[in-house]
Amino acid sequence: MGPLIVSLLLVPFRTVFPRTDAALVLVAVVVAVAALGYRSAGVIAALSATLWFDFFLTRPWDALSVTSAQEGWTAVLLLTIGLAVSELAVRALSQRDRARAAHGRLTLLHDAGTAIGATLDAERTARELAQVAVGRFADVVTVDLAVCVLAGEEVPPDGATRVRRVALAGARRHHPLLPVDGPPRLALCGARERGSPWERPRLEPDVRACPDWQALVPEPAGAVLDYGMRSLITAPLRARGSVLGMVGFWRTRDTPPFTESDLSDAGELAAKAAAAIDNARRYTRERATALALQRNLLPRHLPGQTAVDVASRYLPADSRAGVGGDWFDVIPLSGSRVALVVGDVVGHGINASATMGRLRTAVRTLADVDLPPDELLTHLDDLVVHLGEDEQDTTADADPDPGADTGTDTYPGTDTAATGGVGTTCLYAVYDPVSRHCALASAGHPLPVLVTPGGRADLVRGFTGPPLGVGGLPFETTEMDLATDSVLALYSDGLVRSGDRDIDAGLTKLCDALSVPETSLNGTCDTVLRTLADDRPADDITLLLARTRALAPDRVADWDIAADPALVVHARKLAVEQLDAWGLWDLAFITELLVSELVTNAIRYGAAPIRLRLIRDRKLICEVSDASSTTPHLRRSRVYDEGGRGLVLVAQLSHNWGTRQTTAGKTIWCEQRLPGASRAS
Repeated sequence: MGPLIVSLLLVPFRTVFPRTDAALVLVAVVVAVAALGYRSAGVIAALSATLWFDFFLTRPWDALSVTSAQEGWTAVLLLTIGLAVSELAVRALSQRDRARAAHGRLTLLHDAGTAIGATLDAERTARELAQVAVGRFADVVTVDLAVCVLAGEEVPPDGATRVRRVALAGARRHHPLLPVDGPPRLALCGARERGSPWERPRLEPDVRACPDWQALVPEPAGAVLDYGMRSLITAPLRARGSVLGMVGFWRTRDTPPFTESDLSDAGELAAKAAAAIDNARRYTRERATALALQRNLLPRHLPGQTAVDVASRYLPADSRAGVGGDWFDVIPLSGSRVALVVGDVVGHGINASATMGRLRTAVRTLADVDLPPDELLTHLDDLVVHLGEDEQDTTADADPDPGADTGTDTYPGTDTAATGGVGTTCLYAVYDPVSRHCALASAGHPLPVLVTPGGRADLVRGFTGPPLGVGGLPFETTEMDLATDSVLALYSDGLVRSGDRDIDAGLTKLCDALSVPETSLNGTCDTVLRTLADDRPADDITLLLARTRALAPDRVADWDIAADPALVVHARKLAVEQLDAWGLWDLAFITELLVSELVTNAIRYGAAPIRLRLIRDRKLICEVSDASSTTPHLRRSRVYDEGGRGLVLVAQLSHNWGTRQTTAGKTIWCEQRLPGASRAS
């Protein structure tokens, strides 16, 4: 009917303009037909019929028999031109449709490339795949991942593993597909066998005609067919030869079914998602390894001691930043003293955690030597310098061409360059509950906040030395006396510094949070974290709170001993009388022997003044101090040696013993377990 209508419309045109050239008529016809949207053979038939209707209907009937040959050839020529023009129009329209389809595919793949894999989270990446594809490529999208992939582990070689649905998106609700976070199910993800259904994307253009798709998806077949699912494409998520999961693209009867040309698009979408999921899996493994390493290197249980009550919090950095190298420690020292340590290693990842472990071990070793805070940081600084030099030599030997591509994947938050701890900050504080004296030194670390018993919080004023690894610069000790029930807050800069807050503003908020009255130190820790910690911190957060305590005067006894060997008997008598007052008769004999040996050594090898002190704490502590800086050493005595057996006797009779340097000389100490005390104490 279209050609007849167009030709009838041309009759008045011919009547009004009888001499109009036929080419103009042809152009008008072509424009009209193109506007009507005819295609291919329909356009050719329309043009042909239009020309012939125009030729016959616009001329008198009696003139047909006398039509000249010239007019006939003109009609044939016009028909040929019309056919050629119509073919060009058809091709142009077809190319436009193909260009639009190709542009839509490229747009989909481009959007998928930018939207999929924005984070190193496997489940979120699966949801991004489903959200990109639904409505543009499929009506419903499901993504199933292996449980081991979500945990950061490798897929078993045999492919037998448990999978779990992690993403589901649909243009329509109330579909019968299995929901997200359902129970895991066993699946065979092996794609190594040729012809395996997990080897490549598969197309089911009509799910009603072929039941093979039921082996690939867990959905109930009856409910799926009743809902109106029409076609399905399943594409394995493959990366580095392993199948990480499966994605299913569904179309309902309201949408044209999938065709073979859609398989390539499904494969591209699955490949992009698989690469991102594999990166997320490998990063999850790296992060889990670093977290496990760091948590094992940090103290699981703070040691029991009576000098301070402690509470701590440690929050690792956000997954994108990676695990850092922050650490804290509480180290019991001789004389009922305690050392509080907080440190921060530069960088993130396994290297930072390993460096943190080495430095924490070094601090504990140096603390056992009972070095003052400034001297301890000096030795730790020398260690970091040597570690940095060793790391540089090792790196130079292993990689002579630093600019060469090693082909090793790196992820955010995983440092590949080891620094040996250069730039590490550390704060070391020692508190004595007998004198209530605190001494601390800082190597580039923020100074602690002191909360008085009245609730006022202020930053400790003192000297902050250079970070560790600089070398050649001194550290200074800050000393102060603390009232009982004072709270000393040690922290890392990740607590007070953030992207939208400088360190001064953070310190102000920290002091305000510490001033809030709480019933316990754990409550104070929670208040501080609620006030300052972000939901996704960019750096590790470490907080260590210590409430000071003081030993009662009746639990400490000390005497000045003259440098006279005849007074050793008097020293033993003083010690036994004090033990009787404390009710520790069971320890009198051994304590008498220990006091005799220590006082005799001080008189014979030390220098006046000599002082004897007994401390009743979790253990019985015996200390003898003198003005000599010579440190005694335990040695094996020969058969005919007259001396050298005193320290051996002390080591055998006591639970622990040692020596420490003081500003006035040295102190030799030993400890005994109290009767009824557990061996863990």
